[in-house]
Amino acid sequence: MKFVDEFRDEIYAKSLVKELQNISDEKINIMEVCGTHTMSIFRYGIRDILPNNIRLISGPGCPVCVTPQSYIDKALELTLAKDVIIATFGDMMKVPGKKTSLLKRKAEGADIRIVYSPMDAMLLAQNNPLKKVVFLSVGFETTAPMTAVTAMEAKKNNVRNLFFLTAHKIVPPAMGALVEDKELGIDGFLLPGHVSAIIGEKPYEFLGEKYNIPGVITGFEPIDVLKGLISLVKMISNKDYRIVNEYKRIVKHEGNSNAMEYLNNAFEITDCRWRGIGNIPKSGYILNKEYEDFDAIKHFNIVYEDYDGSPGCKCGDILKGKITPLECPLFKKICTPDNPVGSCMVSSEGTCAAYYKYNG
Repeated sequence: MKFVDEFRDEIYAKSLVKELQNISDEKINIMEVCGTHTMSIFRYGIRDILPNNIRLISGPGCPVCVTPQSYIDKALELTLAKDVIIATFGDMMKVPGKKTSLLKRKAEGADIRIVYSPMDAMLLAQNNPLKKVVFLSVGFETTAPMTAVTAMEAKKNNVRNLFFLTAHKIVPPAMGALVEDKELGIDGFLLPGHVSAIIGEKPYEFLGEKYNIPGVITGFEPIDVLKGLISLVKMISNKDYRIVNEYKRIVKHEGNSNAMEYLNNAFEITDCRWRGIGNIPKSGYILNKEYEDFDAIKHFNIVYEDYDGSPGCKCGDILKGKITPLECPLFKKICTPDNPVGSCMVSSEGTCAAYYKYNG
């Protein structure tokens, strides 16, 4: 299959592994920002073939994982209202709040619908005019344009009973926050392919200009990842602090101009809290004044008391790359995919889910 088989070629992959193992002897810390990269790296056994001097750190690359628990609890509060339908992607259903989850509330009779796009939520609103439909709008730059388009369509079609509880996040500012944490000692980034397809290369350039940190945009097949690692290790060794695009079949230098236009039309940038990291300036999207009638926070007068996580859960430290899931006392004991204590175990892109599925 074009763009798949050629990026899984065994002979070529072996040659890349050999090259990677002989580039440098210095100790190098590389963070993969994207949760899909984390899963691919485990799936293809890439951690097992790395030389001992190269350490891969899994970062906060899962939007469900970095959403504060306080957001989940506010969504759960809204399920108590008889005139509210909650619309959400399926990966939010098991995320634990302080006392319960959306999945448990649905079992208790709350009107919670799994949808596959924000447009599905708009259709729900049109088909249920006496209800208030609240879409749990969680995601990075990859999914935020869909929310923007839906808000624009809802306004155009005079849909007045649709609201968005937004928790959209912007990835590059979080990377800056991680670089400033000297305890992590990040030398370079594997940059997310999906996000980069929207925003392009330029938003990452501050990493080299301000912090002397290089980055490589790459895809998710084994050869994609290996080529990305080779480029990155070479740049780190040569003190070459650029952003390189190894995923040109998908990512353009300027990104997706249409998607960026939607974001600029419907959102404004704001400070945002990330689970495990804290408040990061200019790292989130909220609906702007033109579309504020669709903002659930304003409509329902929601006030956040920011907090993260369940007692004993080390999800925050895992998201920052300070520890691995194996160092969490709850991992595989109390916290499992069937009974998640933290958000990192829930999402298919979560680091704990990856370790549970593939490690050991």
